[in-house]
Amino acid sequence: MSVERAAEYLAQFGLGDAILVMDGSTATVDLAAQALGVEPARIAKTLAFQQKEGPAVIVMCGTARVDNKKYKAAFGCKAKMLSFEETLAVTGHPVGGVCPFGLPEGVKVYLDQSLRQFETVYPAAGSPHSCIKLTIPQLEQTSHGSWVDVAQD
Repeated sequence: MSVERAAEYLAQFGLGDAILVMDGSTATVDLAAQALGVEPARIAKTLAFQQKEGPAVIVMCGTARVDNKKYKAAFGCKAKMLSFEETLAVTGHPVGGVCPFGLPEGVKVYLDQSLRQFETVYPAAGSPHSCIKLTIPQLEQTSHGSWVDVAQD
């Protein structure tokens, strides 16, 4: 199961037991924010894309939207999100639980600048009922992500 894979991956950082499994769904930004009692912007949503070099995920502020011009400038291609089926096949995580943890080799991880406004954020942890509270330095360390600026201003 995807949550177990995320927990196993996070264990190497001492965070394997930090995953929060919720009774209700955390599959959308609004549901996750409601379940956690935080503002939607603090949910770190992970979006999956197909790029020229292969698949990638971008973690961004829950209320941010991708700016197509910035995306093309950063990656040299048009933003093409993966379908539900493609996302599961490529990341190993279902939509609503996609996270930058325990991804198959070859999936690149990017962190959007929109996250930097917060001290802590809540990315999913492998299922539509799980998440983890991380500081921005912890997110950087655990995701091995590169910073980009692709969110609308």
